[in-house]
Parts: sequence; C-alpha cells; structure tokens
Amino acid sequence: MNGIGSRLRQERERLGLSQKAFGEIGGVEANAQGKYESGGRAPKADYLSRVAERGVDVLYVLTGSPTPIQLDNVSQNEEKVLANYRAMFKEDQDAIRRLTSTLAEHSSVLNAKAKAQPQDS
Repeated sequence: MNGIGSRLRQERERLGLSQKAFGEIGGVEANAQGKYESGGRAPKADYLSRVAERGVDVLYVLTGSPTPIQLDNVSQNEEKVLANYRAMFKEDQDAIRRLTSTLAEHSSVLNAKAKAQPQDS
C-alpha cells in the first residue's frame, strides 16, 4: 500500500493541492487523505474516480505505470514534451501554457506578415 500512498501524494503535489483540498475533491476529510498517502488506508473506487476527473493519473497511482498517451499523429518529440509536462507541478504547467500561448501568437503574427509581403517573381 505504501507505493499507492506515495504515488497518490506525488499526484496531489503535482497538481499543487493541499491534503485538505485534495481530500475535498475526493470526498474525504484531510485526515483520511493523510492516511491514504501514508498507507494506513486504501482509497475506494469512488474517491479514485473523483480525483481522476481532476487530472490524477489513477493508473499510475495504482500500478506505478503512467497511462500511455493515446494520440494519433504525435511525434516522439511531442510525446516527450507531453510526458515532461505531466510530470511538472501545476504552477510550472501554468507557466508552460502561458509560454506556449505567447510563442504561438508570436508565430501567427510572423506568419501573417510573411504572407502579406509580395512575393518576388
């Protein structure tokens, strides 16, 4: 059970949540959340279902193996970026989303300018 508890804690910390906030998502008190993380109690299916809805990789929590990425037409580099993103704390994920949004907007502006310039014949 210690493996499940430590992986559950890792997922909670990755999402940047306190035990109290995470327990509320799962429908349990903070002390029950603490017992789950310490290995004193095993989480029930309804709890796992609720935390999964908030982004917890329940397959990882239960088995130690992350859920495989099921995307079509994704390169190995894109898979690596996504795996790294999923391993980050929530605050870091937020920063990455802001960064990639800014870079995409910048690229769109540059592409529009390039298309607007007359082509040499």
